[in-house]
Amino acid sequence: MTEWGLERIERIFIDSRVRDSELAKRVCEIFDTTKIEWVLSEPLAELQGDLSVRDFEASKQMLFITEFKGAFFKRCPGARPGLTCCNYFVLNLGSQCNMNCSYCYLQSFINSPVMKLYANIDRALDELKQIGRDLHDLPLRVGTGETTDSLSLDPVTLFSRRLIEFFKDYPKWRLEFKTKSSQVDQFVNVDHVGNVIVSFSVNPNAVIEHEEHGTASLRARLDAAQKCRAKKFEVAFHIDPMIWHPEWRESYRELVRDICERFNPEDVNVISVGALRFQPQQRHMMRERFAAQSWVTGAELFTSRDGKLRYDETLRQEMLKFVVDEFRQDSHDWRVFLCMETPEVWLETMQGMPKSLGNLEQMFDHGVTRKVTAECR
Repeated sequence: MTEWGLERIERIFIDSRVRDSELAKRVCEIFDTTKIEWVLSEPLAELQGDLSVRDFEASKQMLFITEFKGAFFKRCPGARPGLTCCNYFVLNLGSQCNMNCSYCYLQSFINSPVMKLYANIDRALDELKQIGRDLHDLPLRVGTGETTDSLSLDPVTLFSRRLIEFFKDYPKWRLEFKTKSSQVDQFVNVDHVGNVIVSFSVNPNAVIEHEEHGTASLRARLDAAQKCRAKKFEVAFHIDPMIWHPEWRESYRELVRDICERFNPEDVNVISVGALRFQPQQRHMMRERFAAQSWVTGAELFTSRDGKLRYDETLRQEMLKFVVDEFRQDSHDWRVFLCMETPEVWLETMQGMPKSLGNLEQMFDHGVTRKVTAECR
């Protein structure tokens, strides 16, 4: 497994209106000029809409630098009726991903034939400033990894450095970078006030090799996490999505052991655990792109109350409880919670709801969410 790097990007389109932005200038410094094309409109507009498998594959090798005209800041899409939400908000600074996970929800969510990076990060920070006028002292959690990986293209954007500097003025807020990459060298030496979490989505080596194409190896991700921890950044792990395969128990037991051998509970902010889920409309593309080689496309899944396809509830409970119990066997101090799950699965797996588990109470205080949501209206 080799982590896909910037050399895979074959074509770069830059909106002429952002020619003077820091991001456009960096792109021109980093990439060969023969790859760069200046445009006045959306590139490859004839491909907008439902993309073919070929077009979706090609989108991961084409980059569009432009400005974003919508709202950068919004509530996490996991906040849906019937699911237990952890008060997470997202800041979208780009869309599409240069990596290629078989289960990726962007296959049904992003219809752009190119990856996009937004050059107008100053306006995104202005949005946060407006929220911060009244909510400066709330324990707000903001992540950047919803519509793109937080760090895989960060050596180009250096958005991490801008955000860390900004969050120094909001010490009660938490900034989270979520990644399947190992790209941390560009920011680990930036001064911070201890409110930056570098979160690594992790899976066993077998799942990474089989399903998470173009991502960093498990060892590289854990090495990067240790590097961040050595620089006093908080780290977190997301074992999500758990994917059933014939040796899943052995695989996930070994993953938990790897984490426990490298880190102590006090080293890790949280560990979230979630099971495979995706929108029904993306299944046909997944089958075309990964066929029978994928454990995901061949799985028996059922429509859940939120409309997504998921494993049967009994299997989900078994898998999630297995990982939670493995951590508890090491220490009850690990802060483990379930991601995008129903109250029923929480009760069966965790023997309680979040607010009854003392070390998770603040994360699930929905009073915070209501205040932030009201401010953004």
